[in-house]
Amino acid sequence: MEEWVLKTEDLRVQFMHDGVYQTAVDGVSYEVQRGRTLGIVGESGSGKSVSSMSVMGLLPKPPHCLVEGKAYLRTADEEPVELISMSEEEKRRFRGRNISMIFQEPMTSLNPVQKCGAQVVEMLRQHEEVGRKEARDRVLKLFEEVKLPRPEKIFESYPHEISGGQKQRVMIAMALICHPNLLIADEPTTALDVTVQKTILELLRSLQQKYNIGIIFITHDLGVIAQIADDVAVMYKGKIVEQGPAEKVLHHPQHPYTQGLLACRPPLDSRPHRLPTVKEFLEGREVAQPEADGAMAFTQKTGEPLMSVRDLEVTYALEKNIFGKTTKELKAVDGFSFDIFEGETLGLVGESGCGKSTLGRTLLRLLDHSSGTITYRGHNLDKLSHSEQHELRRKVQIVFQDPYSSLNPRITIGEAILEPLRCHHLYSSSSERRERVMQLMKQVGLEPEWYNRYPHEFSGGQRQRVCIARALILEPELVVCDESVSALDVSVQAQVLNLLNELKETYGYTYLFITHDLSVVKFLSDRIMVMEKGRLVETAPSDELFAHPQHPYTQRLLSAIPRV
Repeated sequence: MEEWVLKTEDLRVQFMHDGVYQTAVDGVSYEVQRGRTLGIVGESGSGKSVSSMSVMGLLPKPPHCLVEGKAYLRTADEEPVELISMSEEEKRRFRGRNISMIFQEPMTSLNPVQKCGAQVVEMLRQHEEVGRKEARDRVLKLFEEVKLPRPEKIFESYPHEISGGQKQRVMIAMALICHPNLLIADEPTTALDVTVQKTILELLRSLQQKYNIGIIFITHDLGVIAQIADDVAVMYKGKIVEQGPAEKVLHHPQHPYTQGLLACRPPLDSRPHRLPTVKEFLEGREVAQPEADGAMAFTQKTGEPLMSVRDLEVTYALEKNIFGKTTKELKAVDGFSFDIFEGETLGLVGESGCGKSTLGRTLLRLLDHSSGTITYRGHNLDKLSHSEQHELRRKVQIVFQDPYSSLNPRITIGEAILEPLRCHHLYSSSSERRERVMQLMKQVGLEPEWYNRYPHEFSGGQRQRVCIARALILEPELVVCDESVSALDVSVQAQVLNLLNELKETYGYTYLFITHDLSVVKFLSDRIMVMEKGRLVETAPSDELFAHPQHPYTQRLLSAIPRV
């Protein structure tokens, strides 16, 4: 029988809010075995991260936060120790040496004004008595182990000088430098592309086998859980509703919440007309199993394209001389050509940094292009007058990736949705505009009585619905969705994807859907374009691209998709 490295018993966490304690974690008990990975899965707000941060002793002090229960850690050379009741000094000694954590966002976890190597050296020297040279050598050796290219160069680099995947590897090295018994990975691959995500998961697996450490892997993505976890605990509203071996939980789920989480992921082997939602499972409603839907089959559009792009190039200046002349530039979009036809959803996929968002923003004239042409209904966008450009803004809208930063926190959501109507002088009175806003709020699943609430009072999924309503209030012809569901939980994602499809069917919208999530793009798109380093490498109908990818890059992307 395996030896456990962490055991929690009846863990409870409460936060003070408006003078009243609210429960975030409610009686959670689990074990993490040495050399095995426990996957904790659930949506935002389910208590996944809070339960692990309570074990690490990283939560606010009383009276702001109360932590009860027991958490026992078994180290290599000592009897099990109880973490919750430890003093702050003892916790500081244990953190990093016996128990480490990789946080979700590597950019905010690394010090931006300190070199990467120095940050890992600091971690090592904090817990072990080693000289500078020995510390440097050990860090460089670990940088090689976590497969960082050019370890010496990255040792001397600042966080902003390396990619997201490389930053995450530096974080993994920092967490493992003292050979801890337990590693907590809190959504470490959420912001990464599928190919980078796959290599990070393989890396964690190999390091776990080498050092025989226990891992808690926190995520809301069941595909990722299937790749890495030996055991699974499913959390919902602060409680564990189901736990057991990964094979059993993922293939024979017992709780309606687990069944819903699994069902609402867009399938890769069929094209359902709509995705089931977690809410339907929790309410015990009859949920139709997704089947290949003939109505979703792609039919080649003919006639004049709505938008036509030819040989588009967008360049950024990387370096300039003292006279302001560009000496080094980057081609973010390189000779890109395509057509979008009225009433279709055109998907655009590729890894971070390939130029997807730059392309989307250039089409809306939010960025300038250096060469090439963009025509909309036969009109060259470069030759439009100021008033014609203003009219184009009404016809082409964008839904941004981050619903948090794309809404003004100082104005109510009703005012945010109404603002475009005022800018374009639509409807004759304020009461008519307000009535139109209320009507659209209902259509996108927002209650009209929420009109006077502020963005911070809503969840991520609700905020994204506000952004969608704001884009659609002008009844545009083309909507650019720039990674508009990538920040959402799978259940909220299913609701937003269903909403986009319903609105397309009702009003005949045309979408350019930009994403790095291939299962989402397959569900939503008629055709898919694949972008690599600013270039278009492949275009095909959605089903055809998944069944018979032609370009090696497309094949690599598809092979990296995590599957349950």
